[in-house]
Amino acid sequence: MRWPRRLAGAALVAAMLALPPWLLATLTEPPLPGWPTAAQLRHWVADPLTSRTLTAGLTALAWLLWLGLAYTVAVTAARRLRAGARWLRRLPLPTPWQAAATSMAGAAALTTAHTPTTDPPAPPAPVPIGGVEPHTTDGAWNHTDAGVAVPGGWLPDDTAQQIAAAAALVWLRRRRAYQPGHASDEASQLTPLPATVTAVQAAVADRQQPATTSSAAVPGLPGTGVAFTGDGAADAARGVLVTRLLTALRDPPHTTRVVITRAVLTTLVPDINAVADSIPGLCVVDTGEEAVTLLSALTAPPAKPDGDPIMTPLVLVTGPPSTATASRLTALAGQAHIVTLGPGPLGRTWRVDRHGHTRDDQTGQAEPRLCVLGQTAATHLLTVLVHPAATARGDAGTESTPLRPVDGGHPRIPRQPSRHTSHTTPQPPVPAPSLAQLRVLGRPALLVDGQPVTIRRSAALQVLVFLAVHPDGATTTQLVNAIWPGPPAHTVTRRLYTTLSDLRAAIRAKTTVAIIEHTDDRYRLDPDQIDVDLWRLHTAAHHAATTLTHHCAAWRAVIDAYTGDLADNHTWPWADPPREATRRLVIDAHTAAASTEPGPRQALEILQGGIRVDPYNEDLHRRAIDILTALGDHKAAVRLSDAYTRRLTLAGLRPTDSLYQIPHASSGPVRL
Repeated sequence: MRWPRRLAGAALVAAMLALPPWLLATLTEPPLPGWPTAAQLRHWVADPLTSRTLTAGLTALAWLLWLGLAYTVAVTAARRLRAGARWLRRLPLPTPWQAAATSMAGAAALTTAHTPTTDPPAPPAPVPIGGVEPHTTDGAWNHTDAGVAVPGGWLPDDTAQQIAAAAALVWLRRRRAYQPGHASDEASQLTPLPATVTAVQAAVADRQQPATTSSAAVPGLPGTGVAFTGDGAADAARGVLVTRLLTALRDPPHTTRVVITRAVLTTLVPDINAVADSIPGLCVVDTGEEAVTLLSALTAPPAKPDGDPIMTPLVLVTGPPSTATASRLTALAGQAHIVTLGPGPLGRTWRVDRHGHTRDDQTGQAEPRLCVLGQTAATHLLTVLVHPAATARGDAGTESTPLRPVDGGHPRIPRQPSRHTSHTTPQPPVPAPSLAQLRVLGRPALLVDGQPVTIRRSAALQVLVFLAVHPDGATTTQLVNAIWPGPPAHTVTRRLYTTLSDLRAAIRAKTTVAIIEHTDDRYRLDPDQIDVDLWRLHTAAHHAATTLTHHCAAWRAVIDAYTGDLADNHTWPWADPPREATRRLVIDAHTAAASTEPGPRQALEILQGGIRVDPYNEDLHRRAIDILTALGDHKAAVRLSDAYTRRLTLAGLRPTDSLYQIPHASSGPVRL
């Protein structure tokens, strides 16, 4: 519909430019047929408001308005023509050799019979992990579509996938560290990840590309050193810093990937300077001479746990070195890639623009496209690499645990102590039967009269789950920022309207009842028309936290209401905090139910159910190991500890020292 609107607009402008002067020239006389004489001027001064002078004044005003319109159209057209001319000047043109080769290939194609072939197309070239893209050798800019654009920068696909993996690792660390009943740091552990990280996660989830292996990546930086200059020099240095630190996530402890001077780090990402020591693989030095000494002392990086050698060498990011320091760095060229911010006496000089396109100043050749990141984007991405400081853990007893906030912002309601252990299930308030049912625990689905509603758009399904998580409703901006992170909200608002229209059409095909209300720019699910399993889980949890009797049965009702993770198998970035909050609610229910059981074996059975809900939580494993040790079943305790350690190792995590309080032995795996 864009071209019809443009044609209609052009026709309207042409009519406004042509019609007024034609009417004025046809229906009116010229306002000034000639220069007025002295007699005419005296007559006009004596009697200025005559019908002739008024007509002439109005005619002159109409001509002036038309001239203003014509001037505005001319200036706008000239501005657009200049923009098009600048785009044409930046358009890469073929060199004479390329033009000759193209002409010969065209002639051959016209004179040679076409023979069909069944050979499959060549696979796309992999994107190196070192923050660069494959490039051509013909000197033209590489305008490949591979990569992810984020606010303030651009990342290759492989780097974006590693950022998504690092973000997932952050949530696994939070799951491992959570302690039921200790809510002092829960707010920080449920904080959403920075906006740049969620934008990368959403882009990777939309593309659904398989992750590439870092061992196949070839470093793209010159071995003799490179100096970044131009408008994008600092952005490119930040890109090198982030891409190389990402490769240290699965390295053995105390492995150095990047050495950087403190002055350059402060220039690139000043907000990270205070937590630089907590970033794996990063070593900050004060001067370039200290960096040279450190590089001389460092040995080759160790092998990965799976036996593959680490191919990516060290990277030194520093300012322009002195001549003496440059000569020492030249001797280390085979051991580390040297990147200097600004021109210097070392290696080659690449001029980088803000989009990551590079060109060698000496040869004029186009070089690999680099990952470029603004200061805010780089700070956001480095945040997911910071290892949280270890917190002191108290002894986890078997006392009952309070309930986590069921509504996001209300304080916990302490469970009233009681000695009752009856298994008679108390009945929480039962919601009235609804025409529609929304399942968000497990695989999301919308049912009307027991029949599933076909939802074609992934965004429409996200709207339903988001409104289920926020029963008070959400504004248009909140929905847009959650479902389409990255671009400004006003640029994708039309997508939301299209999505909601399609969702309402799918619901109308099953029922005439409107389950989504829209009042005062807030969308919400009508609780009188739809039943949501997440709301029933919160109702059961609130009832268990406030009941004075039958505590174990009340907590078991919470456990039974949990049918799976929130939006299971969907990698929506906005869903990570509420998914983890819901999981913690159920973990609290397991530990609370276990604490009310009189026998240790019954408590162990409930804790094993909690481990199945979150197999990465260390506190649940420690509680189960303590019970097994108290029962004298040391072999089962060792098997459980070994299985948990292997699970963490496969995920790229390590258990804390508090888990190793039992003797370890070689045992088979345990099935939880």
